[in-house]
Amino acid sequence: MRRRSAVCGYGRPVTRAPAPVHLRTLTEDGQRAEDVAAELIAVLGAARESLDIALYSVRLPGPVGDAVAASLRDARSRGVTVRIAYNDPSGAHRDLVSPPPATRPELLADLQVGLRAIPGEDDLMHHKYVVRDHQALWCGSTNWSQDSWTHQENVILTVSNAALAVAYAENFEELWTRGRLEGTGAGATDAVPLDGEGNTVRPWFCPGRGEQLSHRIATAIGRADRRVRIASPVLTAGPVLGTLAEVTAEQRVDVAGICDATQMRHVHDQWAANDRSAWKMPLLARVLRDGDFTGKRSTPWGRATIHDFMHAKVTVADDVVFVGSFNLSRSGERNAENMLEFRHPALADRLSSYVDALRERYSEPVVLPH
Repeated sequence: MRRRSAVCGYGRPVTRAPAPVHLRTLTEDGQRAEDVAAELIAVLGAARESLDIALYSVRLPGPVGDAVAASLRDARSRGVTVRIAYNDPSGAHRDLVSPPPATRPELLADLQVGLRAIPGEDDLMHHKYVVRDHQALWCGSTNWSQDSWTHQENVILTVSNAALAVAYAENFEELWTRGRLEGTGAGATDAVPLDGEGNTVRPWFCPGRGEQLSHRIATAIGRADRRVRIASPVLTAGPVLGTLAEVTAEQRVDVAGICDATQMRHVHDQWAANDRSAWKMPLLARVLRDGDFTGKRSTPWGRATIHDFMHAKVTVADDVVFVGSFNLSRSGERNAENMLEFRHPALADRLSSYVDALRERYSEPVVLPH
């Protein structure tokens, strides 16, 4: 029998993760956009030299957006070099998972900071991070939007670590100088210590290391002997799906997770119409049947609809955590994405509890068409 972990409450920001990592988890209606903005503004307001910002989608109308914009203008006025690279919203959008960006470049231009539109058509510039002074990082799964901060499940991390920040600054420089996502993220990155307690973090960047990242996550899942917890909008990366099918069939480890049920059905329909992807369908069915997965029935995307997707991207395998912007998908491997791999028992416990809490809130199984 699979072992079950205790389920904790949801909707509370986790504010006391061991230094130098600050973790905040978001849930639908679990926090105000103003409070998320205040944390971001604190990060921006501490800049003294540079802010390198990579964003898939940014759309913050009203007072919340005004406050964030004011913090960027304030940074510029005190001599901070501010640069924003964003996914060009004018391109065709064929990604199966990520809704199209809501960015309005003319509003960004009003900030009078450095801007670089990165073409995103078949593949996306899907990052969501801020590098401050090459010393600290603000990252995770959330876009800069009202819906992202109020109606979606997301994870935000602030990490104070110079070696990590430099790796992200180098990734940003690739995007900035190339003006495209192709060829970025291929540089080797190593794990770096976070503290004196043996906790470490390693950055991963796609598309350069996208396939390697999928295999890395799959290997961690395959090696787990206590628990695997997953939050991901979809499960379509071949190595991850194959390993999950094996470990759930053997029931040798406690495996559970949550997906976005609406987006999973959409992907399943796409697979059914594509012979090159149809082989994944029985694997996915087996994982959903033998694993303990539930789904959030989010509102199908529309320009005028509420955007309440299950948007967190977390994998916990024993005391190893992968968290960032990377969906567990084939398209994610080809996008410009980033992921942090932590070896950190306390962080693993917190995020495992977060996933279990979401599963308790959205307890319906994911039902796919036959």
